[in-house]
Amino acid sequence: MTDNRFFNRSELIGILVLAVFLVVVLPLTLDVFRLNLVAKYLTYAFVALGLVICWGYGGILSLGQGVFFGLGGYCMAMFLKLEASSVENTKIQSTPGIPDFMDWNQITALPFFWKPFHSLTFTIAAIVLVPGIFALVIGTAMFKRRVGGTYFAIITQAVAAILTILIVGQQGYTGGINGMTDLRTLKGWDIRPDHAKIVLYFFEVGCLFVCIMIAQFVRHSKLGRILVAMREKEDRVRFSGYSVANFKIFAFCIAAVFAAIGGAMFALNVGFMSPSFVGIVPSIEMVIYTAVGGRLSILGAIYGTLLVNFAKTSLSETFPELWLFGLGGLFIAVVLAFPNGLAGIWGDYVQPRIDRLIASRKPKPDGWTDSSVADGAPAE
Repeated sequence: MTDNRFFNRSELIGILVLAVFLVVVLPLTLDVFRLNLVAKYLTYAFVALGLVICWGYGGILSLGQGVFFGLGGYCMAMFLKLEASSVENTKIQSTPGIPDFMDWNQITALPFFWKPFHSLTFTIAAIVLVPGIFALVIGTAMFKRRVGGTYFAIITQAVAAILTILIVGQQGYTGGINGMTDLRTLKGWDIRPDHAKIVLYFFEVGCLFVCIMIAQFVRHSKLGRILVAMREKEDRVRFSGYSVANFKIFAFCIAAVFAAIGGAMFALNVGFMSPSFVGIVPSIEMVIYTAVGGRLSILGAIYGTLLVNFAKTSLSETFPELWLFGLGGLFIAVVLAFPNGLAGIWGDYVQPRIDRLIASRKPKPDGWTDSSVADGAPAE
């Protein structure tokens, strides 16, 4: 199969291996607590997947993906919080029927922008549209003015810092530094028991593979080839008559939507959302996931996310005072030794050996000998 197809052979095998690993191996070998940890890790894989399109293929380094992760998470959390704040559940409050943090801040009526989140349909639409429109506004403002590179990365960091300050400062409307907690049910279905966690895990894996298919389609389409050309020779693409700004805006928006879906999955699986997942530090961590996995590899970014978060959890449990140094050392070692991440290690060292091994085990034609080939004589 050629690389112009939707999947080549190695990509198809890689996706099947990932599917078996996530759908069969992990659920059979991990307890519910650990499986829920994996579900939490996979929420970040959505962000890394978007960064492969935006940064790896489009050459647009965004250090503010936590913004879109947070927007998606807060949209879902608002719906879940309203459902948990029924009049019956909040009858001890001075104003029943509103979230507890609003009551604590002497707000006596539900704000107008909260009311549409009583609808799950509106919430799902908002998870996609709010971050997408926000990314469209930022992208249009920046890329139409040819702002890119380091300057764009710094601006996205500033946006992440501003949104964090805004969320913390508007405690009566957002829950402040504590965020939105005690998220219990989804349309009356309790999301806290173990069986619910398992169902949500498989639902999240399904959503992840849908996003993988979308990313694969973008990568192998004409759009993907233009993104790569734009990354390498932006001026040449512009002189060819293409609108570079529009392609950059698209890549940035699709990365924002992927991140928002991950944020919504995080709110569902973990049961809370706070500004600690919105700021500069989590945004940089999300870039690290992609760099370790390989910013040019869709599957590599997912494996990188799982590896870094697994290392983060293991080191923090074993060496609580040193785990940050270990995580930083892991990132530095991978970037210096293997700039293309885990995918680069696989492509440069593992895959060629597997190909040679397969080729060596293929049956040779009758009459074929090493000496005949060396002498230049055809086999009889």
